[in-house]
Amino acid sequence: MRDRRKPFNYGQLISKICLAVVGFIFVIPFIWMFFSSLKPSTEVLLGGSNLFGSEVRWSNYAEVFSTIPFARILANTFFIAGMGALIAVTVSVLSAYAFSRLEFPGRGALFAVFIATLMLPIEVLVIPLFIGANSAGLVNSYPAIILPFAFGAFGTFLLRQFLLSLPPDYEEAARIDGANQWQLLRHVIVPLLRGPISIVAAFTFIDYWNAFLWPLIIITDPAKAPLQLGLSMFSGERGTDWGPLMAATSIAVLASLSIVVFLQRQIAKGINIGGFGGR
Repeated sequence: MRDRRKPFNYGQLISKICLAVVGFIFVIPFIWMFFSSLKPSTEVLLGGSNLFGSEVRWSNYAEVFSTIPFARILANTFFIAGMGALIAVTVSVLSAYAFSRLEFPGRGALFAVFIATLMLPIEVLVIPLFIGANSAGLVNSYPAIILPFAFGAFGTFLLRQFLLSLPPDYEEAARIDGANQWQLLRHVIVPLLRGPISIVAAFTFIDYWNAFLWPLIIITDPAKAPLQLGLSMFSGERGTDWGPLMAATSIAVLASLSIVVFLQRQIAKGINIGGFGGR
């Protein structure tokens, strides 16, 4: 009888081993960070590659919440990132629909200018943004952190490209049934964009989560500080309190990792739908 067993795929085995090695290399800094969070502050940098210090200090995690208002800072970050993602998604859906489905003079030129804003680094924008926020009386406020970067072009570009790949048959059928523009957008376009919208929301949330320069300039009250600005509070004139800083960073990484895991299915679904595939 012929042996019908499939031949062993050595190439697949090698690729899995290589992926495991690369994944472990990427995880090494996080392992070092966690064990450093359990060391005395004076031993974090002096210990070299040693994972363990002279003692295990779980008290570093308690000091995180007693040294700075860390719980409030985490709540601030979730609020800022959540509201920023919500506004960015709303703006991106409306802009993408306008640039892909509505006909108006200068649409192509306006879209080109809109996309060109992606080339502007944040260092160029902070001075005019601060002048505008100061003139509006928004310095040291949540709107000053959220609004300036909720109107980016990345989400609009992504959703527009996806809309251009969709046939207009669904929209024509809805128009025949008497749907107006808002009903068409709400009941036809948005459900079709659920996957790409999740991608825009996830990327925007992460951008707000990691923001440092703009909050550093616009926020003066520690009670309103987001996460990255809060982590900098462990450094002062007397140096850096490395133990609690590593503990706070570990908590922040765990929180952000849980968000990514929660959104993983929607992100994968959005990519499989074709949001990045073009026409």
